[in-house]
Amino acid sequence: MKLNQQNIFEDRKQAFKICEQTIKQHSKSFYAAFSQLPKKKAQSIYAIYTFCRLADDIVDEEKDAQKLQQLFQELELFEAGSVPNHPMWLALEAVFSEFPMDIRPFYDMLIGQRMDLNFQQPKTQQELLDYAYYVAGSVGLMLLPVLSPTPTKIITPAKKLGEAMQLTNILRDIGEDYRLGRIYLPKEDMLRYQITTTHLEKQIISDNFINLWEALAKKAEKLYNESLEMIPFIANDARHALLSALMIYKELLPEIRRNHYNIYEKKHVVSTRRKIELIHALKGNM
Repeated sequence: MKLNQQNIFEDRKQAFKICEQTIKQHSKSFYAAFSQLPKKKAQSIYAIYTFCRLADDIVDEEKDAQKLQQLFQELELFEAGSVPNHPMWLALEAVFSEFPMDIRPFYDMLIGQRMDLNFQQPKTQQELLDYAYYVAGSVGLMLLPVLSPTPTKIITPAKKLGEAMQLTNILRDIGEDYRLGRIYLPKEDMLRYQITTTHLEKQIISDNFINLWEALAKKAEKLYNESLEMIPFIANDARHALLSALMIYKELLPEIRRNHYNIYEKKHVVSTRRKIELIHALKGNM
């Protein structure tokens, strides 16, 4: 999928601009982190994010299996070299021409979205982690060739970072997901901590609920810490941006604790001020 154009990023600047607006609108945390990258790398992250956002919206907002299948088919065309005439695909063509991208994680991410369309509550933590790989660990693998000169050396910690972020999403969105008819908390954990669907329906924040939440939060924090093994293999000009993304996302967990685990009445975010503090603290330690 190599292109001859020397200035394809410049030629596709309008497509990249649309992708940048997408990440800016939908994920201020990722934008705050990855906008620090050199321009081509930042643009590449925006294009990859836009692919993931499109797939996510098809499932969560539109619940449209046909559109998801169409996205699968467009990805197959893209892989075959027949690039759909759409800003996201035009931007991704430039990304694939610049970096040694692997197409497989893009398919895996769509498989994860299909799992959400045909949702079944995970029985075990391992089932939850398997799901987390498909919808988020796969995204870590998409980003690796942009962020690292040796991406194949750090596949495992990159997966762990994506999985940690997905667990964080799940712990933040328990109330919202329940209203959408989805319970991502594993059945065996709910049984262990004596939490029933009635507790979720009535929005009861009991000691048992907090203990269950904390068990999964500690698992996420362990994955965040283990993912740091990849940092020495990340390019110098991308290291700070990746660490910023990690630290900002991880900060959601203490933010929820500070708000007494109230995941039903509000969607927790890391404030702009706190993001700036974390980013500046990282710069001081590097």
